Amino acid sequence: MALARFGTDGVRGVANADLTPELAVALGRAAARVLGDREFLVARDTRRSGPLLQSAVSAGLAAEGADVVDLGVLPTPGLALVSAVRGVPGVMVSASHNPFEDNGIKLFGPGGMKLTAEVESAVEQAMEQVETAGPSDPSARVGADVGWIAADPTGAETYHKHLGSAIGDRRIEGMKIVLDCANGAAAGLAPQVFAEAGASVTTIACDPDGANINAGCGSTHPEDLAAAVVSSGADLGLAFDGDADRLVAVDHTGGIADGDVLLALFAVDLAQRGELVGGTVVVTVMTNLGFRRAMEEKGIGVRETPVGDRHVLEALDAEGLVLGGEQSGHIIFRNLATTGDGILTGLLLADVIVRSRSSLASLSTGLIVRLPQVVENVAVEDPRRLAGATGVWETVAAVQEELGASGRVLLRPSGTEPLVRIMVEAVSEDQAARAVGRLYRAVEGALGPVPG
Repeated sequence: MALARFGTDGVRGVANADLTPELAVALGRAAARVLGDREFLVARDTRRSGPLLQSAVSAGLAAEGADVVDLGVLPTPGLALVSAVRGVPGVMVSASHNPFEDNGIKLFGPGGMKLTAEVESAVEQAMEQVETAGPSDPSARVGADVGWIAADPTGAETYHKHLGSAIGDRRIEGMKIVLDCANGAAAGLAPQVFAEAGASVTTIACDPDGANINAGCGSTHPEDLAAAVVSSGADLGLAFDGDADRLVAVDHTGGIADGDVLLALFAVDLAQRGELVGGTVVVTVMTNLGFRRAMEEKGIGVRETPVGDRHVLEALDAEGLVLGGEQSGHIIFRNLATTGDGILTGLLLADVIVRSRSSLASLSTGLIVRLPQVVENVAVEDPRRLAGATGVWETVAAVQEELGASGRVLLRPSGTEPLVRIMVEAVSEDQAARAVGRLYRAVEGALGPVPG
């Protein structure tokens, strides 16, 4: 069994190949040993491999004496919310926006918070101990010391009620909204939530079959949603990803609003109402330079973190702030959630639109003047080798010097896939593309492509 390594969002890989049942059992046992709680919540998205891996991680937890509460199919922010309400750890089986062949396991602490890097390291070490002990572990629990596993459908109800209270007594009456549920975890819940809030709801990609999650749909593929919004004359389109922790929106003209635009809208709205605590919004290094300039013009501060909503949350809590997010559509409203929540974000966006008596297109036009941004992924065997690739970093320094203050370069190893991600912002798309090509060749030359 290969040792699992935590990336930016848990352990991830091809289900039953990289992420095997044996590894999931070991991870469950390690999580129980490190977190030390008597009860754990587990949930999953709609992937075919979900029940397989959920059963395995649950078996590992129960083998260490933990009682396991199975919440079934539930968005990641739903698991986090129930974890916070009940004060017990949670385990989410999902690979978020990845294709259905992949799966992943994310761990949450008793307050619904993703684990710190230090705790994740302790879990990895505990997994090594589990593997070393093997089946003849003398500390194995037996009899009444073995944990039980039982289903509990009330977890979904807790999350449903939480979403229903998010906009208080206000309504989004009369709004025509198209929801793209990515054939994922939002499919059974999101349409109800928006209908109960007063919207007229139609759906696409809302029929999960275990293999169609994120397949040409959802927040990473909003093209069909844009077409559906325009053809139906809807006011708004909302696209979730497989586990519904991120959102991309579509306005009535078919224009797409990503996380940068949505975060800017929310920051301005909260600031105007005197509710943007600290007058500051938290973003990651991937956020467009145009966002930073737009916030500066509005008198709103920007705090930058590494990629990953865990880092955004840490910054929010460290400074007592209330709003943060990522370009990908993870947006955290800290007074309402401990993680990105696509359904919650969509509700709050609809509320902003109704209160403004405007449209998403009007609210977002001219809000951010983006610098052209080109992003490219380089497939490599071991992204961790990037840190020591001196020649690559010399190329990065040279490119950044050429761009000057009007551009930006970012290279980072992916925390979820065997990739190095390259991002360049420049005054023109052509200049950015040339810089990306130069960096791509440097990375591939130093780290090598994935063996065919």
